[in-house]
Amino acid sequence: SALALLVLVAALAVGVALALLPRAPVNRFCTAPNNQTGFLCDNRVTCVPASQVCDRVSNCRNGEDELEQLCGDLPLSLPGHLVFHCSNPKSWVYADQRCNGVNDCGDCSDEVGSLAACPPCGQDWWSCSPVHYEFCSCIPRRLCRDGIQHCLGWSDEFIC
Repeated sequence: SALALLVLVAALAVGVALALLPRAPVNRFCTAPNNQTGFLCDNRVTCVPASQVCDRVSNCRNGEDELEQLCGDLPLSLPGHLVFHCSNPKSWVYADQRCNGVNDCGDCSDEVGSLAACPPCGQDWWSCSPVHYEFCSCIPRRLCRDGIQHCLGWSDEFIC
């Protein structure tokens, strides 16, 4: 019986030691709808688009997308895959805002250039030099032939 007690104590000690070992970080990368970079919830099924993390709305069942350790010091507290750093070192946007056709960085660095590495305009976009601050190198095709100049050469009204 002393041997059984010794084995039980040893097993308990091993269990406690294993519980105290640092756990490998959970990989939270996933691909959200529309091929967007996302944050994987604890249930390992729900993928929250990057820009919906730390937005004060819980998208994960247990609220892990809004936890203080994740959202406490943005963007430093976020996993790197959720962040895109603009060319201005003080500016950043969520990774799913890169290459979305909108000038989220304010200097178009999230839409053009080597940092962004965006594909050419998609079928729902018209390639031109926009005149509005909101767009960088493409405008939504829904703005074509609407009677308002959106491209420098008026291509959105005459060619698009």
